[in-house]
Amino acid sequence: MKQPDLTDVGTQLDVAKYRLMAAKDDLDTANLTFQAGKFRAANNRAYYSIFHTISAVLAKEGVAFKRHKDTISYFNKNYIHTEIFPKELGRKIVKAEEIRHASDYDTFYIASKEVTAQQIQTAEQLLCLAEKYLEE
Repeated sequence: MKQPDLTDVGTQLDVAKYRLMAAKDDLDTANLTFQAGKFRAANNRAYYSIFHTISAVLAKEGVAFKRHKDTISYFNKNYIHTEIFPKELGRKIVKAEEIRHASDYDTFYIASKEVTAQQIQTAEQLLCLAEKYLEE
């Protein structure tokens, strides 16, 4: 995919595509760090893949927030509760945010291989569903 020229003003779909590209990069990094046994870093990148994917979906309607909490809350209210995206995904997203926070800030948090694999799987699932949604 061609890198967008950030000096140009793009459409909402251009913004969504750019954010999806960031989400894919984050997911690639999550997988690489996971394979290297760096689970704390992999949790961080998996979460940011999720966050950038959500931001891509919201860009389709021209919505953006400064705080992650507001972005996720809006997504859950308007896309999960309305079942545009599966309800169980909403719970997984909230869990991913909690795990990312613990991985990044809790002194004694030990990131396990199993939990980290689940975070990456959530990011992959959301990314796949978001790509289909944005194609509509």
